[in-house]
Amino acid sequence: MSTNGYHEEEVLGKAYDSRLMRRLLTYVRPYRLWLALATFLLVLASGLQLLLPITVQITIDRYIMQNDMSGMARMALAYAGILLAGFALSFLQMYITMFIGQKVQFDIRMQIFRHLQRLHLGFFDKNPVGRLVTRVTNDVNVLDEMFSSGLVSVFGDIIVLIGIVIALLYYNWQLALLTFMVLPLLIIATAIFRKKVRAIYREVRTRLARLNAFVQEHITGMTIIQLFTREKRVFDRFSTINAHLRDAHFRSIYYYATFFPAVELISSVSLAVLIYYGGVQIIAAALTFGELVAFIQLVQRFYHPIRDLAEKYNVLQASMASSERIFKLLDTKPDQIDVQKTTAPKQFNGKIEFDGVWFGYNPDEPVLRDVTFTVEPGEKVAIVGATGAGKTSLVSLLFRFYDYQKGSIKLDGVELKAYPLGVLREQLGLVLQDVFIFSGDYAGNIRLGNRDITDDQIRAALRRVNLYDYVIDAEGGLNAEVKERGATLSTGQKQLLSFARALAFNPNILVLDEATSSVDTATEKMIQKALDNLLENRTAIMIAHRLSTIEKADKIIVLHHGKLREMGKHHELLEQKGIYYKLYQMQFKQESVRTAM
Repeated sequence: MSTNGYHEEEVLGKAYDSRLMRRLLTYVRPYRLWLALATFLLVLASGLQLLLPITVQITIDRYIMQNDMSGMARMALAYAGILLAGFALSFLQMYITMFIGQKVQFDIRMQIFRHLQRLHLGFFDKNPVGRLVTRVTNDVNVLDEMFSSGLVSVFGDIIVLIGIVIALLYYNWQLALLTFMVLPLLIIATAIFRKKVRAIYREVRTRLARLNAFVQEHITGMTIIQLFTREKRVFDRFSTINAHLRDAHFRSIYYYATFFPAVELISSVSLAVLIYYGGVQIIAAALTFGELVAFIQLVQRFYHPIRDLAEKYNVLQASMASSERIFKLLDTKPDQIDVQKTTAPKQFNGKIEFDGVWFGYNPDEPVLRDVTFTVEPGEKVAIVGATGAGKTSLVSLLFRFYDYQKGSIKLDGVELKAYPLGVLREQLGLVLQDVFIFSGDYAGNIRLGNRDITDDQIRAALRRVNLYDYVIDAEGGLNAEVKERGATLSTGQKQLLSFARALAFNPNILVLDEATSSVDTATEKMIQKALDNLLENRTAIMIAHRLSTIEKADKIIVLHHGKLREMGKHHELLEQKGIYYKLYQMQFKQESVRTAM
């Protein structure tokens, strides 16, 4: 299979965008005093760097040429002092800029993750997890490089360049002009380098995001890969994607390996010309030997900030690409508008009203069509239908994972959209067929960070789902380690743990989405006993394939192709001999065959 288009990243942005830069600088604003201090220290350190060639020139002309040993010793001490002072200033400046970079990186990551938690589920359906991980990790790391080493260093490089140019003109303007003659070559080489590296860098970012998405998806689906022996095919696809990333890096290495030696070659040729012409001026007594040495040291320092600025340009353009992707994510608005105030009743009774509800993940392709029904407080309602009938979509609307396009859904007489999401979901409990278990411990997986839930409540919930003995017998009890995604638990145990989670939160409305389909008949009977107590005086909506588990429901709603086709009690629907009757007969025959086998 071709890997082209696999979670493809779009190519974005300019090499420099002032709008993006202004937005990036807002993250530095809380640390502007630290940034000012780092800049001040960098200016001092740069000034000390310029003193070193001057110190060498004075030492040669005044003391070495005059055989003054005591003067040489004093200048050596002065040189060492300048080096130590420069080291101290550079250390402080580097520490402060790294400190700023880590602070900004922390703030941006927190903002991205907070924003991701507020986005609607439809967003995650359309965006691969690997791409989002790239935003939170790689892209933020790129910005850290700009803030910690690029933002302040650029000012330092410019200051050093200006200082060196002034010093070169001061020592000998003819030699200075001779030095500046190579600048056009440097400008051309730098322009070519920037253009090539910009394109290559974008390719690297695209291929890296593709690799992250592929790895995340296929590690998550490793069970299916091994079950169907697809290891070699998946490995071959990974090898291709990985090779594309490697080749993109190789191309960037090629341009780096060409550019920096080219700068060294230009500077070496310039230096050779300076030595020859400087020697002629020394012979003509127009220049001292110390001045020539100092001039050569300044010229060598002259090329360093030029190379550094070219490097920082690459960091800048990388930051522009990463920041554009980050801001595009941050600017994504949730489909749901979360209100801050509500007219919610002080006491929830659990009445649910669907009135002419239309919904489609794609609005042009409705999944639910004109669905109308009412669930009275304390009523136990079952929803059945063939696969794709819209059962889970209906539950998703109740939790506002998605918003319906037409109609109305009310909870205790108040439109769902009038509730803050937090208030709404506190009243609802959901047990899914596919249970997600977090790494950590049993208590944490039931409590989910809610410190109002005590250990005694957790123990009580575990007892009611018959999982107490298993957890307590584990080393550590409630604090026993649970592996990522519950790797050490059976499917049934995961399901029981999810029941305990719902029991501990004690919601007013409980929704069971095919929650018992993954457990055996004996376990299901134990759960059913616990549910009978749990569902007492509580509104409940049950989605189940096993129709035998919902025979006692107060009301059964039959969905077919997104429409409510039948509604009534178990015996009433059987008497109608409609869709429910056919589903029941079909399942009864299947269970009879399994029993006979």
